[in-house]
Amino acid sequence: MNKVILMGRLTRDPAIRYGGQDNQMAIAAFSLAVDRRGKKQEGQPSADFFNCTAFGKIGEFVERYLKQGTKILLTGRIQNDNYTNQHGEKVYSIRILADEIEFAESKNASQGTTQEPQEQLPPPVPNNGFMDVPDGVNDADLPFN
Repeated sequence: MNKVILMGRLTRDPAIRYGGQDNQMAIAAFSLAVDRRGKKQEGQPSADFFNCTAFGKIGEFVERYLKQGTKILLTGRIQNDNYTNQHGEKVYSIRILADEIEFAESKNASQGTTQEPQEQLPPPVPNNGFMDVPDGVNDADLPFN
């Protein structure tokens, strides 16, 4: 079984291109910074960086909604991305292929803002458990007697 789950932030805006038949499939490439667990030790990195790719509808989602700093939850699989460079040296690397992507925080949290409540709460109920009838309302107009 080849399955990976990562939560982290995009290190830069995704690079988008189109390929496949008739150049219709979105291909999104991005890098994800994933914090390491435990205490940070001096001189040691506190995050790992993974190159990720999303295809098709997921690639379109990445293009439309993700940007540098967005925190996401990614489920996917690991693929070897090994090749021989122009000097004849073998280069070993891995790439994460995204199967699912979700936002890991609200838009307000990602922008560092808090939003004031849009509507006011109703007035508190008096201690007797009944609300006072507003002035100008006739008792005959109430739906109960």
